[in-house]
Amino acid sequence: MVEDNKQKKAKPNPTPKPGRRSWLRRLGSVFKWMFILGLMGVLFAGGAVGGYIASIVKDDPVRSGKLIHEEIEKNDVTGFAYFRDGSPIGQLRTEEDRRLVQYKDIPQVILDAVVSIEDNDFYTHPGVDFRGTLRAVKQKLLNEPVQTGGSTLTQQLARRVFLNLDRTEDRKVKEILLALRLERFLTKEEIITAYLNKVPFGNGASGYNLFGIKAAAKGIFGIDQLDKINIAQAAYLAGLPQLPSSYSAFKGTGEFNEAAFKRAVERQQLVLRRMLEENKITSEEYREALAFDIKGSLAPRTQKAYVTYPYLMLETERQATAILLSMENAKSDTDAGAAENAPSAASANNSSQAFEDARRKLMTGGYRVYTTIDKKVYSAMHSVSEDSSNFTPDSKTKGKEQTAGMMIDNKSGAILGMIEGRDFNIEQMNYATQMIRQPGSTMKPIAAYLPALEAGLIQPAGILDDAPMVMKDGEKGFHIPKNANNRYQGLVTARYALNNSLNLPALKLFNEKVGIKNAWAFARKLGITTLEDKDDYAQTGVLGGLTHGVSVEELTNAYSAIGNGGVFNDAYMIDKIVDAAGHIVYQHKAEPATVFSPQTAYLMTDMLRTVITDGTGSTVKSSYKHFQDIPIVGKTGSTQNYGDVWFMGYTPDVTLGMWVGYKEQINTLEGKTQRKQAQALWSKVMNAVIDRRPELFETKTFSKPEGIVKRTVSAYSGKLPTDLTDKFTTDLFNEKYVPTDSDDGIAQATYISYKGVNYIPQEGTPEDFLKDKVVVKRDKPIQELVKELLDAFKGMKEHEPLEYYMPEDARTDMPTEVDPRFDDGAAPQAPARVSVSYATGKAVVTFTPSHSADVVGYRLYRSLDGVSYQKQAVLSAGDGSTFYSGTPASSGAIFYVVAVDVAGHESSSERVGAPTPEPSPSPDNTLPPGLGLPEGEPTPGSGEQPGGLLPGADAGVDPGTVADPGTGAVDPGMIIVQPGGEGTEVDTD
Repeated sequence: MVEDNKQKKAKPNPTPKPGRRSWLRRLGSVFKWMFILGLMGVLFAGGAVGGYIASIVKDDPVRSGKLIHEEIEKNDVTGFAYFRDGSPIGQLRTEEDRRLVQYKDIPQVILDAVVSIEDNDFYTHPGVDFRGTLRAVKQKLLNEPVQTGGSTLTQQLARRVFLNLDRTEDRKVKEILLALRLERFLTKEEIITAYLNKVPFGNGASGYNLFGIKAAAKGIFGIDQLDKINIAQAAYLAGLPQLPSSYSAFKGTGEFNEAAFKRAVERQQLVLRRMLEENKITSEEYREALAFDIKGSLAPRTQKAYVTYPYLMLETERQATAILLSMENAKSDTDAGAAENAPSAASANNSSQAFEDARRKLMTGGYRVYTTIDKKVYSAMHSVSEDSSNFTPDSKTKGKEQTAGMMIDNKSGAILGMIEGRDFNIEQMNYATQMIRQPGSTMKPIAAYLPALEAGLIQPAGILDDAPMVMKDGEKGFHIPKNANNRYQGLVTARYALNNSLNLPALKLFNEKVGIKNAWAFARKLGITTLEDKDDYAQTGVLGGLTHGVSVEELTNAYSAIGNGGVFNDAYMIDKIVDAAGHIVYQHKAEPATVFSPQTAYLMTDMLRTVITDGTGSTVKSSYKHFQDIPIVGKTGSTQNYGDVWFMGYTPDVTLGMWVGYKEQINTLEGKTQRKQAQALWSKVMNAVIDRRPELFETKTFSKPEGIVKRTVSAYSGKLPTDLTDKFTTDLFNEKYVPTDSDDGIAQATYISYKGVNYIPQEGTPEDFLKDKVVVKRDKPIQELVKELLDAFKGMKEHEPLEYYMPEDARTDMPTEVDPRFDDGAAPQAPARVSVSYATGKAVVTFTPSHSADVVGYRLYRSLDGVSYQKQAVLSAGDGSTFYSGTPASSGAIFYVVAVDVAGHESSSERVGAPTPEPSPSPDNTLPPGLGLPEGEPTPGSGEQPGGLLPGADAGVDPGTVADPGTGAVDPGMIIVQPGGEGTEVDTD
């Protein structure tokens, strides 16, 4: 009980008084909850921001350091083309000019100017200037009049390399994150170098869009080396990237823009102030920079290369692209183990997409393309093609008379210059390299004479028969080719045939001696790539009847092998290609191929020399100005109806090929001026090039190789003369092929003529109609030719009369068949309408021929006393119906004419006379065949025939010397008296 009382006393008071300690505890609790709530708010806000950022960048890849380096180092770089001497042709086709620079080559003044105006904390911030970013946010939120972007150089670089240039909030977040990542993997030097290589600077003086500080210095101030930039210019350039289109002093055409220039100067002055504030320049330098004449230091306006040299730049681009694509294809095939099947540059165009990819690579890869084009040669050639007075006026229906030319160095195959066309604005196709046209007679040396000379089938003094060939012509039946002069001249020398561009001798070489397939195989070795398999059946291919034709480049290239002694070098225009790092990625390698011997080349050269001095090259002969110093040779060519005209000519050093025509081959050239235009332009171009680049023509003669000799041979067979030979020709020979056989081209024979053809007489044929003379033996006798012609006529809708196709020397042909006429057992029908008239006092007796089929000829009898008659002359059947008696009018002679058959029977006849002669019109001065006089029948040796020289004439002009027109010098193979009369002009080939 006592204990219970104690416990009751000890019980505390029910409500104690609060103290200071409990108050602090409550305050701490409040702060605790505020912290918790604040932390939760921060975490919530951070989560929201993080979620927002995550939503923005969720599709962006996480870029590795390697990828960042690769993308930063990836730059489009402008390519350039250069002439043969290293001087620039111009910038490869693009609207941009991009040139790379390394950090070590950027002067400090440029770095200071850029950093001062764009990012003055560049060297200290981690890629993002947070103060600047917040400032930019505040300016935007408050819509302040002056707003700054807040982007650092690193952010600008990140945006340009990895992002698009759209101004969005999303992009800004990505830009910041990328900038922070770039700073992890790149140095400050790498960042500012990449920036200065990639940012735009507006247009340059040539109108190109400039990217990178090096391109800007060149395009705006014409300065190649950045260390030549002064403070004023550095500040001007540093101010441009902010708004290049607004500050560009030049328009897209290169024209000066005054308003934009003023804005750029104001921006430059701001840059200079910032540089001064950042202590990058002194006050004195600042004043000097402000005083500098920045306008006066601007580059002068220049034309883009595609304006100055449009054809050449396109051709350079096309060929360089083909080379890059070929190299890429070859590399791919090598990797696949098939390097031997790598396609050539010529086949690179097969894939249009692959070709376009290669072209893009060329345009943006910083390649430098070095060509073989000689600037002076190219300029000289274009001085001719760009002078409209050298051409006929434009036609409303045909358009502009076009031309193309190509000059090639014989020894290397390098293309020195070209004429690609007359007006790039009208036609962008390169007529010299891309156009394919029929070559006409310029193919004769390539596919006929050269292979024949090389095989020993012909020599310049060799004999060819300019007589018709009957060719099958598919559904049309038959085709009989003609010469341009509408004549067949019979047996001629090879030199004469080429001089006058006779078609039939060339066709016979091509079809019968060389063979079509062999001829085309030879042409392919000389770089003719446009031939098709079906051309193996083109009988007239040597005249230009090809499936496609040839290009000016390839035909000129083929001729250059002759000038190079038979060694062919494939023509080329791209010498080397250097990449942006300075490595040579392509270097042309010559692959010379000996196609024919130096002796063949020399003989062909000498034959082509007389084409100019004595043949169809008359316009070149009269207009070329340098015969005394620089020898030339060449060949003319034209296609049917003159749709194309050509001249291929060369000196010992260079070959020049020229073509003239219209864009559409159906539009033909008319009149002598147009038809000789290729020769005229060839001469003008060659004269101009020699005047401007005489050092190209250092070789003054065509060098004669060993094994060339001069011999005199029979002009009937080209073989060694015999006692029977009465006509000779002297010319050059390849010693290997000097003839050793004796002349078998002529023989003594008795024959009778019928319709211009010689036959073996039948037994009993009257002797007064027989001839016993020297006759010519040819590969195809005239009798056989006549049969072929008559058979062909049956399958032809149109043809000339048989007499048109008879060679001019047909009357001297060796008979091989018996006279087809047979005696019918009766006297022949008498000739009718016999009459006599007098011209210049001499009797001319005419009659209507007998209708009897067995008549071999006619006899003219004359009486001076009216009683006794004597035979005065005979006339073979088919040789006309007129006797030119020569009897004077004063004689009072009486005549009669009888027909004589194959058995010698005579017909009756009425007598005619003219006691009182009356004048009648003079007959043609040229007596027709069978004039009726004993001396009227031609013989092989009576006068000059095609391909021959007067007996004993010397032909001693060597190649390499050109006889001056009018000196009378005699050339090998030259014809002293041409068939058909002296001075007959050959208008075409």
